[in-house]
Amino acid sequence: MIDNFDFKSNYTFDDLVAIVAILRGEGGCPWDAVQTHTTIKKDLIEETYEVIEAINKDDKALLQEELGDLLLQVVFHTQIEIEAGTFNMDDVADGICKKLIIRHPHVFGEVKVDGVDDVLSNWDDIKRLTKGQKTTTQAMQAVPRELPALMRSTKIQKKAAKAGFDWDDVAGALDKLEEEIAELRAAIADGTEEDAADELGDVLFSAVNVSRFLDVDAEEALTAATDKFFNRFSVVEQLAEKQNVDMKQAPLAELDKLWDEAKKWK
Repeated sequence: MIDNFDFKSNYTFDDLVAIVAILRGEGGCPWDAVQTHTTIKKDLIEETYEVIEAINKDDKALLQEELGDLLLQVVFHTQIEIEAGTFNMDDVADGICKKLIIRHPHVFGEVKVDGVDDVLSNWDDIKRLTKGQKTTTQAMQAVPRELPALMRSTKIQKKAAKAGFDWDDVAGALDKLEEEIAELRAAIADGTEEDAADELGDVLFSAVNVSRFLDVDAEEALTAATDKFFNRFSVVEQLAEKQNVDMKQAPLAELDKLWDEAKKWK
């Protein structure tokens, strides 16, 4: 128990920073004290997705709670570096403030822009300049490999497109997708498991290319497709139960009929 802790009816950001320091300090929490960037890095990812969930649900109360959980992760990682004497919370804030000012010359400088496209173009140009990226390859290398695969491939493709390496329209992207599917079929028929995996990756990458031309977010499209499958499968399962159909033993043709019926529901 921490003596003389100041309990309040309302706390501030500074209180959060202080509480995390207490938790990791002498007499604090044994679990918090032994955590490292590596041991809690997945928590940061999990809390980020929970914020996205709150946004998708348009639940403001949940959003407030989840943003707090995400903020805790930022403070926790920073506290680890405070203890190491590397940087502190003011350093983190200073860095992002400077970045925002530099990358918004149309707000904090004399640059003129004509709409959102100019803003995004300037942002990318300034980003490459400040990071010393002289080639598109260097810009691609800066895209974290740890991103979700669909998101990363979209970012890589956009950078290639900006350099002029792109199809003229979606027809070219679709043709490439069909070509990769044919190569996947061939690999499955004649190649090794490694060949099939390689070609499957090419199919997925080409599908992302199509989504980019359609201005559709590949991650969101796949999430929606997964939701659709889940909803329809749940109906198939209900129909099978009502009709005394053993899904594990039923022929595919019978399951297809249930699937077609489920499609009318959802």
